[in-house]
Formats: sequence, structure tokens, C-alpha cells
Amino acid sequence: MTERKGTFKVEFLKDIEKEVQSKWEELKVFEEDHDQNGADKFFVTFPYPYMNGCLHLGHTFSLSKCEFAVGFQRLKGKKCLFPFGFHCTGMPIKACADKLKREMQDFGFPPTFPSGGFEVSPKEESVDSESAIFKDKSKGKKSKAVAKTGTAKYQWEIMKGLGLTDDEIKPFADSSHWLEYFPPLAKRDLKKMGLHVDWRRSFITTDVNPFYDSFVRWQFTRLKEREKVKFGKRYTIFSPKDGQPCMDHDRSSGEGVGPQEYTLIKMKLLAPYPSKLKSLKEPIYFVAATLRPETMYGQTNCWIHPDIKYSAFRVNVKGEKSIYICTERAARNMSYQGFTHENGKIDFVVKELKGEDLLGAALSAPLTSFEKIHALPMLTIKSDKGTGVVTSVPSDSPDDYAALRDLKNKAPFREKYGIADDMVLPFDPVPIISVPELGNLSAVYVCDKLKIQSQNDRDKLTEAKEQVYLKGFYEGVMIVGEHKGKSVQEVKPLLKDEMIGNNSAVLYMEPEKPITSRSGDDCVVALCDQWYLDYGEETWLKSTESCLEGVECYHDEVKKNFHSTLGWLKEHACSRTYGLGSKLPWDESWLIESLSDSTIYMAYYTIAHFLQGDTFDGKASSNALNIK
Repeated sequence: MTERKGTFKVEFLKDIEKEVQSKWEELKVFEEDHDQNGADKFFVTFPYPYMNGCLHLGHTFSLSKCEFAVGFQRLKGKKCLFPFGFHCTGMPIKACADKLKREMQDFGFPPTFPSGGFEVSPKEESVDSESAIFKDKSKGKKSKAVAKTGTAKYQWEIMKGLGLTDDEIKPFADSSHWLEYFPPLAKRDLKKMGLHVDWRRSFITTDVNPFYDSFVRWQFTRLKEREKVKFGKRYTIFSPKDGQPCMDHDRSSGEGVGPQEYTLIKMKLLAPYPSKLKSLKEPIYFVAATLRPETMYGQTNCWIHPDIKYSAFRVNVKGEKSIYICTERAARNMSYQGFTHENGKIDFVVKELKGEDLLGAALSAPLTSFEKIHALPMLTIKSDKGTGVVTSVPSDSPDDYAALRDLKNKAPFREKYGIADDMVLPFDPVPIISVPELGNLSAVYVCDKLKIQSQNDRDKLTEAKEQVYLKGFYEGVMIVGEHKGKSVQEVKPLLKDEMIGNNSAVLYMEPEKPITSRSGDDCVVALCDQWYLDYGEETWLKSTESCLEGVECYHDEVKKNFHSTLGWLKEHACSRTYGLGSKLPWDESWLIESLSDSTIYMAYYTIAHFLQGDTFDGKASSNALNIK
């Protein structure tokens, strides 16, 4: 075995490094104060890192850009200020502390876990065709979110992985210990890197720090005075287990994911009912979530997966009592959106129905030209997206056309699932949208052009969808219905509102991808009473866009992403009831959530050194202004 080379050179260089860094500290090289002489200035900030652990290589990579920039500007003779704070607001620290408490309660101290512990595999993320085609590139996966997927452990084991002993871990069951333990370690490591930071301006967030707490409360008082903070029911990513909205920092997976709006199409079940539903008296609806309500004129059937489990449950929407059929996962979402009698409770009529129990059912569907359509089998439906019930528009959906053609051409396939010929053969694609170069049966045209043989030609079908959906949506013109002659883009919102207005459809929301809270809960979209920042308010939006025009972003893509975000960022829940943080000044039953107390903290750096007294929590015996 080759003997490891000596580390003399490394140690020699480290000694030089320590000596120089000590000199910097002694001379206060990086401490900058206000200059009355009008010297050129350069101010750089780094998004303050979260203190639920030590800093890692990802932080180093990102902050090195700030470090290089400030070093270069200092070489040019500018007065350079680089402050550095630490973020502690939100659920993560509180959730970790509570997990440690539970683990000690359940497994003793030191805890003795079941052999092998437990593992949670990353959930497969499935995205429906339409949402994938229209995906906003500025809302792609964040590297941090990707890094979080993987095997989960007991919190105690995670702490052991940091090199802590059982006795050292025990105090972390108190969330305040995290705030005392990790910030000094982060500062130590950053100083070893030689960061050009004015450490007098460092601080931690939450009400543990009375000065930062006062700063955030002042900010929200001003926002309330200007009517930028409002209260009401809003669709929000929500953790039923935690009983509150689940923002980005509260998630173990699904960062950057928001609610996806669907139009829930109600297809009324006609007699004779399937055997497992025969005893029911209320109106029964198969409900399908679609992003394209304007295509409902072309329905020829609906799709059900034979092997997926469905549920029948009671709803009360707009005073109409009826029964919906969809997956239990979708029913869970609906129960938090005012569909059920009691919020969060599902009144099951039949909790478990296999898809094959529903095949062949006759349905009355809105807008279609057929008096009745049928529930037919499709084997590619996923249970973790939408409702498990899918509308079929073969004129404009390559997937639907390929699946319908398979059923028409393969009698054994029909026989396997008990589908009679008259449920399939008379139903041909219906022309509803004229698309330049693709005609008025765009899916049929593209499938034939690409020589797609069956619904199993997944790669070719993906290519077909990219051609059909984008061109159809952006260039298509309606050729049927009251809005004949209008563009698809114009008709979509009009028809959605009309269908919801006449009760043939309902607004439905669910997370656009799976989201797991740090407490391990599968999140839903809920209508929540909450305080929210009205970022979409017209005058505020216009002033923000005007301000953005004056910002030097250096790259067009960066500015495009800012504009894109302004386009979708409308109403942001800024309050919660669980975690760490500052309380809303006018309603102290609510905490200000972790993204909302992080919007203007850069301004706090300019005065922090007068208040913090060289402490993270501002609780020094004195400070520069003698304020307590």
C-alpha cells in the first residue's frame, strides 16, 4: 500500500493563511463605515443560508461569486461592503426539533430504532401531457430541491451523521439550541475561507433577535398601511398534517411547485348504473380535470384505467348534492377546497372501486355532439396526477386518437374489458379546431404523418403532442360552438367561466407536482383563510415592472425570468401558525413566513452594526446606539 505523502506543504500554506487572516481581523480590513467623501462604493449580498446544519460545498460554490466580485472591486479602489446574515425563520428547524422530541418519546434516550430504520424512496414525478408542453422554464427544478430527494432517515441518525454524540444531540430537541449552535460554526467556516465580510453586521432572524424582529414587524406594518397585505380564502399548498400552508422552505421535496388550476368536467352517469353503484339515488358524476376546456366539443368518450382504484364520495357544490367519482388522492384535494360538507373530511359512499368496475358506463358529457359517451380503458393513466378520469378528444389529442384507434382496431382488446362495439365504433374524431398546416383534425394528421401505430409508441406520441398542443393552442381557431371564429387562446377562459357558471364544470386545484412537507406529509391545495401579499395588484405590479426595467441584469435570460415570475406571482401566503419567526403586528396568532421576512433584509445590513452589538441575536449588554 502506497504511503500517504506528507502534508508539510499544506500545513505551511495554512499557517500563512491563518497569519494573514489574523492580520485582516486585527486591522479590521473589511469593516466599512459610511463615507462622507463620495467615494465609489460596491455592495454585495449573498442569500442568507438556513441554519439547520453546517454550510456545504454548494454554499461555497455560490458565495465564491460574491467573494470574487467584492475582491475585484476592492482592487479597483472602491469601498466594498459584504455583510453576511443567517436565516432561521420557518418550519425546518422547528420540524427537526419536534422530530427529535418524538423520537426520544418513542424510542427512549439514546433512542433504539428498529433494525434497519426506515427508508422513503423519492416519489416518481408524473406530469400530464398538457402541463408538460406548457411548462414555464423559469419555474424548473431547483438544484436544492433535487439534492433533497433520496433516502430519508430518523432525525437522530441525521444528527449523528454530523459527528454529534447522543448527549450533544439531546439539546437540539429545543429549537432555540439550533439558533445558538450553527451560526457560530457557519461564521467560523466562512472566516477560514477568508471571506471579505464585515462581521459586525451579522445577525440571525426570528423574534429571538429583537432588532431584526422589530425591522420585519415595521416592514409589515407599512405594507398593511398601504393595503398590500390582505386577508381571505386563497388557494395555497397546504399540509393537512401540519394544519397550515406549506411554503418552499417547509418542503422536503417539491420546492418551487405551486397550485395547478384545472377545469373539472362533470360527466353525468346514465342508467343503467354499474353494479357497485346501483343502490345510489343521488346524481353521480365522473369528474375529469382538464387544462383545455375549449376542446370539450370534441369528446367521444372518457378514459378510465382498469387497474387504478377509484372512490365514490358525496359533495355539496353550489348547493347541489351529488356524488363524484375519481381517485381518493383527488378527493382528498377536493375536500380542502369546499367540495365536501366538512373541510378535510371525505364522505365516502364507496371507498374503493376498481377501474374495471366502471368501464362501459354511459355518460352525458357537456358540449359534446354525442347524446351519450362511454367510459373506456386507457392503460397509461397515472393515479398521482389529475383525477384518474380523463376526457377524450381524439381530434386534437394524439394520445386519445391512438388509444381510440387501438380499441376500434383490436376486438380482443375490447372483449378483454367487456366493451361492446357500439360503445366505440360509432365514435369518430370530431373537427372542432382549425390549425394552420395541420387541418381540423390535427391529432389525426400528425399521428398519420409520424406513422404512429399504437398508444405504445411513446416517443413518437411525445413528439406529436409537442406539435399539436403548441400550434393548436397558439394558432388554432374554433370552428364550432358559440365562439366559432375566435382564437383558441381567447375562447379558453371564456368557455371555462361559462361552464363553471352553468354548473357543468367546477374549478379544481392540485399541486402541479408531488410535494412533501418536512413533516413527511403529502401536500394538497387548500382554500385557506390567511394573510397574503397581493403581488398581482395592478398598480404594485406596474411599479415593479417599471423598476425592473432600470435593473442591469447582464443577461437577457435573467430579465426574462424576472418578467415570467411577475406574470405568475399573484397572491402569496405570508402567514403561518407553526414554526419560528416574527409575529404579525396586528394579529399575533400568525407568524410571518420564511420567504416574506426575507425580501428587504439587505437594507437591515446598513444599520445592523449599530444594533447587534457584535452578537447574532442582538442581546449584547450594549450596542453603538445604547438601544435595548
